[in-house]
Amino acid sequence: MEKVNQTNSVSEFILLGFSSQNEDQKPLFILFLTMYLVTITGNLLIILAIRSDPHLQTPMYFFLSFLSFTDICFSTTIVPKMLVNFLSDKKTISYAGCLTQMYFTYALANIDSCLLTAMAFDRYVAICDPFHYVTVMSHRRCVLLVAFSGFLPQLHSLLHILLLTPLDFCDSNVIDHFFCDINPLLKLSCSSTYVNEIVIMIECAVVLVTPFLCIVFSYIRILIVVLKTPSVSGLRKAFSTCGSHLTVVTLFYGSLFYIYLQPLSNYSVKARLATVVYTVLISMLNPFIYSLRNKDIKRSLGKLMNRTKSYIEGVSPQPSFSPITFPQ
Repeated sequence: MEKVNQTNSVSEFILLGFSSQNEDQKPLFILFLTMYLVTITGNLLIILAIRSDPHLQTPMYFFLSFLSFTDICFSTTIVPKMLVNFLSDKKTISYAGCLTQMYFTYALANIDSCLLTAMAFDRYVAICDPFHYVTVMSHRRCVLLVAFSGFLPQLHSLLHILLLTPLDFCDSNVIDHFFCDINPLLKLSCSSTYVNEIVIMIECAVVLVTPFLCIVFSYIRILIVVLKTPSVSGLRKAFSTCGSHLTVVTLFYGSLFYIYLQPLSNYSVKARLATVVYTVLISMLNPFIYSLRNKDIKRSLGKLMNRTKSYIEGVSPQPSFSPITFPQ
């Protein structure tokens, strides 16, 4: 373990990753490289499918396209550095790079959380108040929801970075993790982390639990309306629309609650493995979850593949990239 004699001498951290065994590094590199490429390809296809199909220019797919873009950025914040470390003998990250990675990781994770809440609100209005859907989910309101989803998480990330910078790291600079996360960093500090821990437990609880409760409330109302629906086809259609979103919400918030809503002393290897779920796995699975259960997305992807095939074969395609528009 590398010792640090002076607090000001901490210029870099060492990321241990998943395993210190040399024979594990290449298999892990291949695994996470494959997951990263699938994440980028799948989410790009979702964005292109939504942008190219006039029938998908609705609020639900508007939010989904931003969710896919955020997932690409989220995965890119963590995985490329992880891949470099798998093939490197010195698995280091600079102090500034560590804080930068932490800032964008938390910001993008919370943007995901806000977008999932916006999507739940969209489904609530569509099913519970369909006659006012066009008015409530106007283009202006959708843009404001996305803007709010992008702005609020920046304050969350900035708060934790500002509270972290005064801490001293005078014993070790070895992080038992695959990226710069706040809990393993706090465990390294020789300063008092009482304030940081209190802020994590209170502020994170508000930031994580509030959107989750909004989603739960939306789906309770949706369930009440659906159970009153006499039509079986209407019941199936409603659950088909919401099923994909509920799957993502369960995986996302389940892993986040397990990691961050527990005392720092309880942080363990299990929490590190749970971190893989919300940082890497969900971003990769989102395109499959939303496309396999969605006939509109599958149809649009089919059209996109046909246009791509026609272009490769030399036939002039007729793409129709349309701006996101909503009835006013």
